[in-house]
Amino acid sequence: MLNRMLAALFWAAGLVFFCVNVGASELPDFTGLVENNNAAVVNISTTQKLAAGNAQQQLPEGFDIPEGSPLDEFFKHYFGEGGPGGMPGGPDGEPGEAKSLGSGFIISQDGYVITNHHVVKDADEIVVKLQDRRELVAKVIGSDKRSDIALIKIDATDLPTVKMGSSENLKVGEWVLAIGSPFGFEHSVTAGIVSAKGRNLPSDNYVPFIQTDVAINPGNSGGPLFNMQGQVVGVNSQIYSRTGGFMGLSFAIPIDVAMKVADQLKSGGRVARGWLGVQIQDVTRELAESFGMKKPQGSLVSKVLPKSPAEEAGIQVGDVITEFNGQEITTSSTLPPMVGMAKIGESFKVKLIRQGHVKEVTVKVGALPDEDEPVIAGTEPGASPVNQRTGISVANLTPELRKQFDVSANGVLVQEAKPGPAYDAGIRRGDVILRVQDQLIRDTKHFEELIRSLPKGKSVAVLVQRRGGSLFLAMKLKD
Repeated sequence: MLNRMLAALFWAAGLVFFCVNVGASELPDFTGLVENNNAAVVNISTTQKLAAGNAQQQLPEGFDIPEGSPLDEFFKHYFGEGGPGGMPGGPDGEPGEAKSLGSGFIISQDGYVITNHHVVKDADEIVVKLQDRRELVAKVIGSDKRSDIALIKIDATDLPTVKMGSSENLKVGEWVLAIGSPFGFEHSVTAGIVSAKGRNLPSDNYVPFIQTDVAINPGNSGGPLFNMQGQVVGVNSQIYSRTGGFMGLSFAIPIDVAMKVADQLKSGGRVARGWLGVQIQDVTRELAESFGMKKPQGSLVSKVLPKSPAEEAGIQVGDVITEFNGQEITTSSTLPPMVGMAKIGESFKVKLIRQGHVKEVTVKVGALPDEDEPVIAGTEPGASPVNQRTGISVANLTPELRKQFDVSANGVLVQEAKPGPAYDAGIRRGDVILRVQDQLIRDTKHFEELIRSLPKGKSVAVLVQRRGGSLFLAMKLKD
């Protein structure tokens, strides 16, 4: 009995030892990758002159260190009172300087470097520090805010360069590695895996980000993301954080996108993107029900801009775009990057759902305008009685208000929004209701008649205009 117990214990110990060794042997070795690529990664420091009275201490964007905390004391010890991202300005009334740090990587032997737009934005001087300790002043060749990519140039030759990979071939769960200068600590290396691909963030409609759990902190911005073959697959851009420090969610710009932008910046100093001329939003479960769709999918068109490629192709408000150039549109965020990278002037097939029927149109992609559409404000006339079914009061639009709200011949203005079905749907005071289901709202009388005829317990699509933009909301009447 004792012999059997001892044998079992030795067997179990051997199994544990075997599993530990197998697990350890499967962990990647990054040493060769780092040795081969470290020299092509650079530290970037910028200086911005501040006007008199505006000199102030600058920290990396999105980073806030509580005063008196251990981290605050650490940075004061190593970086002085200015912190890792900068230095104090001069006394009150005197000009000063703001400094910031970032990363970049060399893509050509003659000195072209890719980094982030926000790293070099508004900089009066950009200094690139190489691994051999040389510090060279760089000039901006071009910078693109929408993709957060900048191309800069230093005067040098025979420089070490990175190898380019393809972000298209990345797989979720694959090991990746970042090299950069977090908080100014040059050539820091962190590793993790690809958490997701094609992430679209609210402030970045034209970039399908790579999400990773690689530790990225202020100062890493603009640095390269490598795959295990030592190829650059992304440009580290931003993190999701509640503290300013790393919390496990990092986002990198796909290198395929970054290189297309860099090529345009190098040849012309600016980036041209494809454009349809529509405002879009996600299709919720309630909106899908109101449109007679089996499941929420696609990009719902909430506004078609006049004289735009979409208007010329016959795309209408209320259409749900489900395919662009044969590629499926699962959510609204997947459409802008596809259109943005489409060749301007070429025609593409667009599949859409209109009033429950599948249609296909051909659209000739235009060029995205340089400036966003301005926000339109306005004032409201006197209040009208609250509609009991919706919980809102509406008023007709005067010619002056139509001009202010950029509404041509239909719509009513929401004067008051009390708790009820309309408020629950997201309708607020100051919204202009343009349409309910497929009916354009002519005036308050037409709106009241239409509301009375709507069924209860079923979602209906309400198109509203708010601050110059249009969106659909799903309203469900209870009574």
